[in-house]
Amino acid sequence: MTESRKVGLARALSKLGFCSRSRAAELIRQGRVRLNGATRRDPETPVHLERDRIEVDGNSVVATSQWIHLMLNKPRGLVTSASDDKGRETVYSILPKNLPWVGPVGRLDKASEGLLLFTNDSEWAARISDPASHLDKTYHVQVSALETDIPIGKLSQGVTSAGELLRAKGARFLRGGEKNTWLEIVLDEGKNREIRRMFEALEIEVLRLVRVAIGPQALGLLPKGKSRPLSPEEKLALDEALPKFHS
Repeated sequence: MTESRKVGLARALSKLGFCSRSRAAELIRQGRVRLNGATRRDPETPVHLERDRIEVDGNSVVATSQWIHLMLNKPRGLVTSASDDKGRETVYSILPKNLPWVGPVGRLDKASEGLLLFTNDSEWAARISDPASHLDKTYHVQVSALETDIPIGKLSQGVTSAGELLRAKGARFLRGGEKNTWLEIVLDEGKNREIRRMFEALEIEVLRLVRVAIGPQALGLLPKGKSRPLSPEEKLALDEALPKFHS
């Protein structure tokens, strides 16, 4: 086994599909994880995935035999995390109850809606959410301004928020009303709250923000609050949309 096969103990549990890396770190610090028969309390303890034996609460952890890839139509008002220290309802409350552990691929903030992916394959999740992949994320955004009052060109040219340049890959009008406008915004960098910050810099209020696609995977007609597995063809299309250096 080469030295490059070593990973930290918390990461090893995540790579094996047992739980998230943050949850694994908690279990390790609680003394519930044993490595080759010895309790380890350091989440960074080096592990050889193909040689070492890991146990949690006395039960052996082996690589999952079934990778799970789900899509969810997230309603607004839910937090994208397994638990929340403020007691807010999370996206896990609407996932199937008998589902093995899965983690979100990226995030949608509490007020945002739409397409959210989940998987127990932490390496695949990292490739999809890595900003370096420049995988397009497409959003439909309702704002409290008329089309004539929105400097849409600035969204693509870039606006500055807190000293950071924010730029949409694409922006176009969808439809307008008497008091608001819907736009389609495409991002490929994944900066925190990027769309909301862009419109804040333009002094325009975001009323709704719905992610409708990640790369080639569209939200489609999936009802709000519902989830379904990705088909093999959908999973392959996402893989093929990633840069070759991620394969």
